[in-house]
Amino acid sequence: MREDLLTSILNELNGTSADIEASGVISTDGLMIASVLPAGLDEDRVGAMSAAMLSLGDRTAQELNRGELKQVLIKGNDGYVLMSYAGSDAVLTVIAKPNAKLGLIFLDVKRAVERIIKVL
Repeated sequence: MREDLLTSILNELNGTSADIEASGVISTDGLMIASVLPAGLDEDRVGAMSAAMLSLGDRTAQELNRGELKQVLIKGNDGYVLMSYAGSDAVLTVIAKPNAKLGLIFLDVKRAVERIIKVL
């Protein structure tokens, strides 16, 4: 049931913007809790990479005295990967197109995170 609620939130998030291509809720250990990913993406791989990037982001924020990590943003030639903590034990990972309007995506992600926290 929890997975169904989270999948519903992710479907809504993906539907709010044509720029969002995929999303997933991942434990900080790298295990996929719920996802809405295209056929070409491997859940386990996305989960493991998200956990690794968050760990590195946490360490970087700590070492450079930037306070508690909130988000990690990766920009590549073919788009963005945005990871935001959803409580202390999970992260929301969003994959977006290269021409995405990041301000709107940040707002949609913030709203989705609030809902995810309530479910978890």
